[in-house]
Amino acid sequence: MEKQSFAEDCRALAAELGSGQTRRDLIRSALALGVAPAALALGGGAARAQSGKEVVLVNFGGVAMKAFDEAFVKPFAAQGGKIVLDGSGALNGKILTMVQSRHVTWDICDSGITGLAELSPHGALEKIDYSIVDKKKLDPTFAYDEGVVNYMFSSVLAWDKSKVSGEPTLADFFDTKKYPGRRMMRKDSQAMLELALIADGVPKDKLYPLDVKRAFAKIATIKKDLLFWNSGSESQSLMRDGECVMGLLWHTRANVLADETQGRVTYTFKDGLLQPGLWVVPKGNPAGKEAMRAIASMQQPEGQVKLLAAMGNGPSNPAADALVPAELKKKNPSDAANAAIQAKINAEWYKANHSKTFQSFLDLISS
Repeated sequence: MEKQSFAEDCRALAAELGSGQTRRDLIRSALALGVAPAALALGGGAARAQSGKEVVLVNFGGVAMKAFDEAFVKPFAAQGGKIVLDGSGALNGKILTMVQSRHVTWDICDSGITGLAELSPHGALEKIDYSIVDKKKLDPTFAYDEGVVNYMFSSVLAWDKSKVSGEPTLADFFDTKKYPGRRMMRKDSQAMLELALIADGVPKDKLYPLDVKRAFAKIATIKKDLLFWNSGSESQSLMRDGECVMGLLWHTRANVLADETQGRVTYTFKDGLLQPGLWVVPKGNPAGKEAMRAIASMQQPEGQVKLLAAMGNGPSNPAADALVPAELKKKNPSDAANAAIQAKINAEWYKANHSKTFQSFLDLISS
């Protein structure tokens, strides 16, 4: 079974939101930007393109189906294009099987750095055509040969204010004498290595190539006090229920925690890791270059702000900053002020090192 990705957790998070303040706030923000409340409940099934000019876009269903429809499908239709949504889940193994069997039925997949790292070495992805996709409408840091940023998310430090005084730093996360109590990390090397190195004094702009040995040594110093989460909901419950005094988790879960605990659990983007969700195109996709035109259409800032309101995913087009409502700015990982105090992930390093590093990380935390 593949570990849960950020995109998968977006679906899970939306499904978990109940009738409390968090859901009301989400609906209010969505309505202000023209996203129907149905976006918070709809599921999704599989879809297939009927002709080469239709583009099948695959995500993980749930809230993303209606949110993507409002943010991306309708604007592309207004330009004369057609996107067909498939909510069955863009798992890396499914993409690779399609490509290797030469039976590709998908055109664009909602993926990420791990997808790039696992699929690129197999030649399973098309190169992004930057004569169609506009690099001026994104941070060029996240414009890769075989994947281009679609939205942003962050791994951040959260803490329980009833047990931790002041505003702790990443260095404090590893200081159990100053702040006793259990901590939590993701059961994945991605982001956890970077945050450990920042805590150990490595400058944010000097992280890569990652000193894996140094990061592992730092994590080992508090291993007996660590709990590891595998899903976003698990990270949320560990902090909400008081099992951990601090945690490293996705900003979307941290936002919900801050709301549902009425500020008892809070977080900071400072020294976090800014990461991109990515559009990837399977090799031999049926729609061909039309997929690139669809991706270019999805760079419009208005649609990306709707996605932020509906799902919490940060816009990838810097022009969206001016359109984000004030109440969402502090929760937006790609807001200029928030992005400036974070490190940025390096996909090339993960393409070369993800597989072996991930396994070594699992060996470290299980030993």
